[in-house]
Amino acid sequence: MTRGFDLARALILAPEGRDAQLAAALLSEIGQESTICDDIPSFAARLDENTAFGLLTEETVRHADLSALAAAIEAQPSWSALPFIVLTRHGGGPERNPEAARLSEILGNVTFLERPFHATTFVSVARGARRGRDRQFEARAAVERLHRSEETLRTALKAGRLGAWEFHPATQELMSSPTLRAIFGRSEMAPFGFGDFIDSLHPGDKAHVIETIEGATREGTDYEVEFRVIWPDGSLRWVAALARIERGPEGEVRLVGVTTDVTARKQVEAIHREQTEELERRVAQRTAELESAHARVLEEIRQRERTEGQLLQSQKMEAIGQLTGGVAHDFNNLLMAVMGNLDLLSRHVAEDARATRLIDGAIQGAQRGAALTQRLLAFARRQELSVEPRDLAELVRGSEELLRRSVGDLVELRFDLPQGLPRAQVDGNQFDLALLNLAVNARDAMTGGGSLDVALALCNIAEAPDLAPGSYLRLSVTDTGSGMDAATLEQATHPFFSTKELGKGTGLGLSMIHGLAQQLGGALRLSSAPGQGTRAELWLPTATVGTGAETARADEAAPASGERRGALRILFVDDDALIAMSTVDLLEDLGHQVIEASSGPEALKVIESAVPIDLLITDFSMPRMNGGELARAARKLRPALPILLATGYAELPEGEALELPRLAKPYMQRQLAEGIARLGL
Repeated sequence: MTRGFDLARALILAPEGRDAQLAAALLSEIGQESTICDDIPSFAARLDENTAFGLLTEETVRHADLSALAAAIEAQPSWSALPFIVLTRHGGGPERNPEAARLSEILGNVTFLERPFHATTFVSVARGARRGRDRQFEARAAVERLHRSEETLRTALKAGRLGAWEFHPATQELMSSPTLRAIFGRSEMAPFGFGDFIDSLHPGDKAHVIETIEGATREGTDYEVEFRVIWPDGSLRWVAALARIERGPEGEVRLVGVTTDVTARKQVEAIHREQTEELERRVAQRTAELESAHARVLEEIRQRERTEGQLLQSQKMEAIGQLTGGVAHDFNNLLMAVMGNLDLLSRHVAEDARATRLIDGAIQGAQRGAALTQRLLAFARRQELSVEPRDLAELVRGSEELLRRSVGDLVELRFDLPQGLPRAQVDGNQFDLALLNLAVNARDAMTGGGSLDVALALCNIAEAPDLAPGSYLRLSVTDTGSGMDAATLEQATHPFFSTKELGKGTGLGLSMIHGLAQQLGGALRLSSAPGQGTRAELWLPTATVGTGAETARADEAAPASGERRGALRILFVDDDALIAMSTVDLLEDLGHQVIEASSGPEALKVIESAVPIDLLITDFSMPRMNGGELARAARKLRPALPILLATGYAELPEGEALELPRLAKPYMQRQLAEGIARLGL
């Protein structure tokens, strides 16, 4: 990366004699570019943020009108204190020369060099001025980075509808963002101090909020509270606030936090609470009416209550799954912008080892976030079953940290994962979810702790009632828990069957794993006995591509599918400005020409025109016209136009039967290039 100073030029104002040529020659010897100016107006006009320093002679500016020069110096940004070198006659320093004193006042950062001088002295002074200016350029870069960071934070807060605030208990001063004022029903420019905040609190919550603030300030703990506020129009809203204590250099305390509107969640919770209370009232009433009935009738009622509770729990899990899928999809879009920009930025800091290391760390963190969203989408069942040859040992190792966190410190987790096993035909995300379910079930069966063994083995089946003849990989999860009797074991894989109390389980975990195994052509086998623990075996057919090591070598030898085949004219469509900005940069960095559109109708105008287009890349989830509708309309106008559909979901909504190549978000430049190459372009 080129520093600002490396591009800066020194300005020389010495129209008399050979001072200008001599100074330019000496500066050139130390690698400093310079420009010679003819008079004071041209000298002042050339002064800007990229000037290295100014060099002028005293006799040139003596008794001259320096208003233009003074105005240019006064207009400098706050980080800039432009150095000046003034060549004076012998004995002409500011302590003995009123004119030099006047120059010091006008120029500010000035060094006087009396003539005659040695070339070494001149070079030393010039280098000193250059070093000082270089530090100013570094300060400018730091200020610019800070401004970019602040803008990114503001964008993130706005996207999350979070109101930022800062409170100083000692002075009762409250600083708030426009979003926070909107959460409290105020306009963007309306004043909103701590007194306004207290006045807006619901009378029933005011004492609790004040006590929480004072406790956090006094004890240095986090401030976390939910409370009601009354808007100026009288409407009631729920908000949640979270803050941390920060201390200044002299020990002064301040709370820095965010607030969000949770009214919708509270309303949903109230509805659910009313429904639950109503359900409990009806069950109690019905139970009282049937107390005198036969024991068989009572048993049927209890069974019905259990079924209703399980159904309610299943509906709740479905709602959580839908929410999780939506959050994961939006997070994919955020990761897309982060990963794309980091991918591009890494190419511009190749010579800066520390910056490269930091960017690589950020990319790895974003990739881990992308892997997490894939697991969330799998949990929400927003993923198609994508079966492909996968290295099961690698999948298990990738889930090790999550498994250890899930089973806790009381359970000893051990692995037996041999090297060189062939790959299995499996959906990686669903396999991760199945393994996590088995581990959590084992943990719940070991209330006092124990050991959990996860092992892989290659097995050949000649004849079995639940498996076709062939080669299989067997994943075994064995615990030392309480075990199950024969009756419980027989029902373990039935939907909604659970040995856990109501609300602690859905009864769907083992049934989902059983269904996954059958869908993949394998089987789920359980063996257990009371007091002897449980062993769960997931059998999956091996792939026909050989061992994981052989496949890896084949993959390494294969030609790169993302190889560039020439510049294309690409129409890119996405309603998210951050994603559009990063993807356009990625495409242009690949050498393509990009036409950008922020909506389907805007893209159609380009397609209807005579502008040549080699490829259409469009997001799916967009308002007014989604990517599927845009693709169908584009095909009517240009039937031969290649189309690449970018989406955060691997599965499109029902009714969107589109046979289009897809590019999964978040993607980096390599995946983008490979997606284009797969189209044969």
